[in-house]
Amino acid sequence: MIHIAVDIGASSGRLVIGKLNKDKLTIEEIHRFSNGFTEKNQTLYWDVDHLLNEILVGLERVKEAGHNQCTIGIDTWAVDYVLLNKQGDKLKEVVSYRDDRTEGSIAAVTESISREKIYDITGIQFLPFNTIYQLYEEDKDILNQTDKILMVPDYLNYRLTGKVKMETTNASTTQLLDVSSRDFSKSLLDIIGLNKVQFAPLVDPGHELGKLKNEWFPEFDLPDCQIINVASHDTASAVLGTPSIADNWAYLSSGTWSLFGIETDQPVMGSEASQANYTNEWGAFGTYRFLKNIMGMWVIQEVKRELSEAYSYAELVSEASKIEPFQQYIDLNEERFLNPDHMIIEIQNYCRETNQPVPKSTGELAAAVYNNLAIIYALEMDTLEAMTKQHIDQLYIVGGGGQNDLLNQLTADLTDKLVFIGPSETTAIGNVLMQLITMGTIRNLREGRQIVADSFGLKTFKPQKIDRQKIIREFEQITQNS
Repeated sequence: MIHIAVDIGASSGRLVIGKLNKDKLTIEEIHRFSNGFTEKNQTLYWDVDHLLNEILVGLERVKEAGHNQCTIGIDTWAVDYVLLNKQGDKLKEVVSYRDDRTEGSIAAVTESISREKIYDITGIQFLPFNTIYQLYEEDKDILNQTDKILMVPDYLNYRLTGKVKMETTNASTTQLLDVSSRDFSKSLLDIIGLNKVQFAPLVDPGHELGKLKNEWFPEFDLPDCQIINVASHDTASAVLGTPSIADNWAYLSSGTWSLFGIETDQPVMGSEASQANYTNEWGAFGTYRFLKNIMGMWVIQEVKRELSEAYSYAELVSEASKIEPFQQYIDLNEERFLNPDHMIIEIQNYCRETNQPVPKSTGELAAAVYNNLAIIYALEMDTLEAMTKQHIDQLYIVGGGGQNDLLNQLTADLTDKLVFIGPSETTAIGNVLMQLITMGTIRNLREGRQIVADSFGLKTFKPQKIDRQKIIREFEQITQNS
């Protein structure tokens, strides 16, 4: 039997076939499609039914390739949700987390309950687009009609099986789950005017959800498939697929967002973690992803989109490598870079406001982004070690961002850590691993990670001599006054 990872990110989605043969895992992309939000009436929306249709197109291609049976797992981005009425129909289109409707929502919610109390309950970092703040701003008339609230991958699973469940790795990003009871927090639900019964029942990764309802889609020739709840938050699947079996390692899941952290058996709570805005997202097998959200490749994606000439990402790296590094210090985590009208102008304005050289050429703009991402990674490495009182020996960079050798070497230099580059499709690999473990083909996660390490080559970057303290000090001096 084959295993299909449906892996959907903010800009694209894919169906990947995973096969295990003699302890060697292979993956093969069989269908890729575009994704993105569109603006309608000054609101940004996802087209989740387009995603459903593309999943069915991909599964038809699986059948055409001669595969009549499979398991399926779906992972997507976090925090966004779908509202269903009692008939199981979608009440409205899905608003994107990049919409600006929640700009003042954290302040509004924390008038009723302190930030400290929210963090004590959830252990989740404060981001303006967390589901709690989106629901706080949601149309109350629509919420009154809402029978069930699902996260995006849960909605796709529901449309394929008719089963209404909410998988915990994605559900934890709502900032509505109590880390102690491992259930929804009544006090937080009360503040946003919702009841627990309006949320689908929680299930952990590894739950066998049900059979694909082929008869619901007569226009498609589909294989016979079992749907499995994998770690449906794409970062949870990426961490699951990280090929490390060593102790004292950290991960950097590098994509549209950069997720930097460690895997733990217990949440890391307290004021220090809260003030550093670290999060304790739930992982598979009772673990937690103690991590920090960093703006990530979104910035360079927008720069690339806005450039007057067409550049590949490889060409952007090549142009950046020609530029003397560290000419500008930019805190890319500032909210001004979340979804500006013009990313290049926003970067240039930041530099003008802080009396720094303004990047103008393609190479200068790309170098400014890569250099400052590496500095931010180094700062977070220092913070992570200080908070956990753990010395980290190795950093595993997984995801598409790991294909940037310039940034990888800068990260090794500034963190002073040995950096390993995992497969670019680590999210899909982690998705497949969860299916293999659920079906009993692989005994446990450690065995699965060893298989990944043996199946895919790892590139290594050793730290080179650099005055990291001077660079970090200058970065902090400029960005703290911005």
